[in-house]
Amino acid sequence: MKSGSTVRDSLLTVLAPAVWGSTYLVTTELLPPDRPLLASVVRALPAGLILVALGRALPQGIWWWRAIVLGVLNIGAFFYFLFVAAYHLPGGVAALVMSVQPMIVLVLGVGLLGARITSIHIVACVMGAVGVGLLVLQSNAGLDLIGVLAGLAGAASMASGLVLTKRWGRPEGVGVLTFTGWQLTVGGSVLLPFMLVGEGLPDSVTTENVSGFLYLSVIGALLAYAVWFRGIGKLPALAVSFLSFASPLAATVLGYLVLGQSLSPLQLVGAATVVAAVIIAQPIRTRRAAAHSTVKPTQPV
Repeated sequence: MKSGSTVRDSLLTVLAPAVWGSTYLVTTELLPPDRPLLASVVRALPAGLILVALGRALPQGIWWWRAIVLGVLNIGAFFYFLFVAAYHLPGGVAALVMSVQPMIVLVLGVGLLGARITSIHIVACVMGAVGVGLLVLQSNAGLDLIGVLAGLAGAASMASGLVLTKRWGRPEGVGVLTFTGWQLTVGGSVLLPFMLVGEGLPDSVTTENVSGFLYLSVIGALLAYAVWFRGIGKLPALAVSFLSFASPLAATVLGYLVLGQSLSPLQLVGAATVVAAVIIAQPIRTRRAAAHSTVKPTQPV
């Protein structure tokens, strides 16, 4: 019974990074150009305020500073570094740099979660990085020091937020939607003054812009992050971090389906490698359940 539940939790959680993989497409096709901070604030703050209002619960005691730390790491700082990397690096290089996240989770998990590094985890990390490289890296891709540092900082920020979310859990009686609302509100609030000073508000907003903002806020933030934080509570932190490889995979597939971009044989090999890395990094019970539907739930994990 638990095997099937773990498989379902993994399949549900992977929807979040798959949705995030559509962010590039939505940003380039529907949003105002050159306004990364505006996109980040609109993506996080309205959704966060809606969830907080619906939950009608604010953090109490120690959870005030924990909510601030998690909101900055998972949302605010991560969004900022992500967009800096995207503007300084080709998309493929940015995705490759960000793919170090599971390796950071692997190291942090030893100290903060008492996790154990196994050979299968190391193999999965290497396979994931190689797969992302084959999937998105182009021969004419360039490097930029600021972009690389921002990408590494973004990966470290999200990895730290993931591990701390797993370590702290949620306050008793607080649902995942309210918990998500706290973090989105904090992240959006932190970015708001930088957006107002650095970019300001657009002179005009089109119907396409509104549809793009709604998608990022409702689907890309409210629903996707609720699914993501639920998954962190249900699955091992490292297993969740490997699911983030679905983001560049989804971005590549959407580019092929929507924008008519081509897929080379090497990209197909990379996609298969990414999928394999994600599968082998999941809990043993998940892999066994996927391969043998008759696995007994009493088998050791």
